[in-house]
Amino acid sequence: MIRLINLELQKLFLNKTSKILIFISFILPLCVILLSAVKINFFGFFTLELGELGIFNFPIIWHITTFFSALFKFFFAIVVVSMIGNEYSNKTLKQNLIDGLSKKEFILSKFYVIVFFSLISTIIIFIVSLLLGLIYSSYNEFQIIIQQIEFLAAYFVKLVGFFSFCLFLGVLAKRSAFALGFLFVDLILEWIILGVISWKSNYEIAQKVQDFLPLTSMSNLIKQPFQRIAMTKFPSNTDLSYDYAVHFNSILIVVFWAILFVFLSYRLLKTRDL
Repeated sequence: MIRLINLELQKLFLNKTSKILIFISFILPLCVILLSAVKINFFGFFTLELGELGIFNFPIIWHITTFFSALFKFFFAIVVVSMIGNEYSNKTLKQNLIDGLSKKEFILSKFYVIVFFSLISTIIIFIVSLLLGLIYSSYNEFQIIIQQIEFLAAYFVKLVGFFSFCLFLGVLAKRSAFALGFLFVDLILEWIILGVISWKSNYEIAQKVQDFLPLTSMSNLIKQPFQRIAMTKFPSNTDLSYDYAVHFNSILIVVFWAILFVFLSYRLLKTRDL
């Protein structure tokens, strides 16, 4: 496994575009999170301090940082599809197979790198969230700090699932632009499925079906925190209540998709004439 990861890391860091995108995918969400802790004065008219909203309090900080950090996953998604596209365009895929790398090892090397970067991203978000929480949170008891830390697990699974989908699309399309295009096509298709089933039966059934689809199931892992923030300010308003928890069955669905996408990537590569 270490050998395969090292092989992929060498390829990635020899590519200037990949290095820039990896840097952006890690640094940009951190900058956004850290800047949100800074008081911003708008030309003397008013001062914006997001910390006053309680977003850095434990345990809500785990929810907020993982949600917003996951929005930047598209930068690394470009890296993932480029890993495959470059293999085809530069003829390195065929050369790797000639040099003794099996097709299974080729796909696993890509998947191991996905898991590696997802894990690094999760660790960074954990450290930054913990530090911000310890500095700004009104609650510093250990039991409160570790509450809802499962959002980090959901964040890790979400990244692995999403990038595994990108891996499959990269193998399917062979070109980065087409792979990213298929990603948006799938998003549209999932909403079309929701609309058709809603029209044929009812919205509740349609939503349950949609929850099992790839992008929707990944999105369901970490739901938006805006209503939750509002709930802390207006606890008596029951209309704001919603289920924001991380559910084990949601994690299982995304894990299933991740495994399936890696398997399909291997099967597609195995049967394809290179």
